[in-house]
Amino acid sequence: MVRQYPPQTIGVAMSGGVDSTVVARLLLDQGHNVHGFFMLLPLEDIEEKTEKVHNVADRLHIPLHCIDLRKDFSRAVISPFVDSYHQGLTPNPCVVCNETIKCGQLLDVIIEQGMKHVATGHYARILRHADGSALHRGIDPGKDQSYFLCRLKANQLARLLFPLGELHKTDVYKLAATMGFSHFDGQESQDVCFLSQHTLPDFLLSQGMANTPGDIVTSDGKILGRHRGIWQYTVGQRRGLGLPDATPWYVTALNPAQNQVIIGKNSDLFRHRVLLDAVRWIIPKPAHWQGRVQLRSRHQAAAAKIFSLSQGQWQVEFAEPQRAITPGQFAVFYTEDQVVGSGIIQPGISSSLQDETLRKENSP
Repeated sequence: MVRQYPPQTIGVAMSGGVDSTVVARLLLDQGHNVHGFFMLLPLEDIEEKTEKVHNVADRLHIPLHCIDLRKDFSRAVISPFVDSYHQGLTPNPCVVCNETIKCGQLLDVIIEQGMKHVATGHYARILRHADGSALHRGIDPGKDQSYFLCRLKANQLARLLFPLGELHKTDVYKLAATMGFSHFDGQESQDVCFLSQHTLPDFLLSQGMANTPGDIVTSDGKILGRHRGIWQYTVGQRRGLGLPDATPWYVTALNPAQNQVIIGKNSDLFRHRVLLDAVRWIIPKPAHWQGRVQLRSRHQAAAAKIFSLSQGQWQVEFAEPQRAITPGQFAVFYTEDQVVGSGIIQPGISSSLQDETLRKENSP
């Protein structure tokens, strides 16, 4: 069911893709005064994307405003993305972009131009309550994007609309076809927009990342091989190590200080505890919390408890050990389907005696 909104002037963040196109048309059909807004970003195919979104806006008969955010995107998204790999981390730039650019600077510009709300094509839901706005999962479990919106603040949520949160992706394609946009069927957007023309290693090399070879070592320091640069590896990676053995080797950690890739067996990837920094609560900050925690965009959220530590850090304790916990990724906290907070996974997770026992229990 498509949610109905009181008639108003709404700005739609448009990309030229199926989701934002359907959002704009749905809002037009509800009687809203709709304006399209397109972000000019530092992408190699930006001219093609600009032409595409202009064509969509023309077909919808709505005004389109192009907002130049190239410098801001490079500063707020691309630079931290590259810096994270220098530090041996695996970042999620889409979370950062939603917070700082798409639902940050773009949202501010749209509101400043007289729009009452800003609508996007995200598959998530915002439920309004007397005490504010709450972010919930979209009803399509295969497309839910609440994870990528986890850093949004209450004032951002109050100004946003997610009309597709009540729909499945298949429904959106069907709606697009009935609206005369059948050419979208089967098209999916690139997760990281600035990588659409590159592999990750090629992009990082283009940003000045250097190949700095070093040792591939086991957790007890035994050297088993050489790597091409720790930024080309991530926790849980199996391919590309070039180390044949009776059972596969996996990357279990990165040590940028020593320029080492640390490896182990599958059982070494399981952890019971996670250390978080930069924790942000959407609900009132608790002393401790219990619910489900999602460790990456395709991770199945798992039961956990969270405790406050000193110096602003928090510790997550899972009821069951989780595999390939990756520093630099976001841990997102859910009470049922509501996002209540998030934090950034930190490196250097120690292996307690309890963790050792749990890993043995999960050995193949």
